[in-house]
Amino acid sequence: MLYIASDHAGYQLKKHLVRYLKTQLKQQVTDLGPDQYDAEDDFPDYATPLAKKVAKEKNAQGILICGTGHGVCITANKIKGIRAAVGYNIESAKRARKEDDVNVLCLAGRFLSDEHAASIVKSFLEHAFDNQEKRVRRLKKIEALEK
Repeated sequence: MLYIASDHAGYQLKKHLVRYLKTQLKQQVTDLGPDQYDAEDDFPDYATPLAKKVAKEKNAQGILICGTGHGVCITANKIKGIRAAVGYNIESAKRARKEDDVNVLCLAGRFLSDEHAASIVKSFLEHAFDNQEKRVRRLKKIEALEK
């Protein structure tokens, strides 16, 4: 399952990405909000439920969008089992998946064009964790911190 959510600063980009995911990439995506623009909303109110769903469901992934991508990333990473990273370009999204098994991609709604963000999302979804021994070892060390 693929989930997406944003705050007000990512609202327009989220709307674009939902259309892109459904029409261009033929992905099933669940939009966790917001349903309408609210300049006073707070990113933790959307990032937390998304992160909890991704952590609970095997093989689920998420996309979070705020102004810089940092706030939603910090919030998501507070949830056990989440490995969130800011995708600032196509290569960073690819490496986040392949090398760190990232399950939540965070995007900067204020700094990415619709087209660049769509390319980043596509790269994130096209790649899988490469399971190299050194990468598995590193992830186990991260998991130990959550205990």
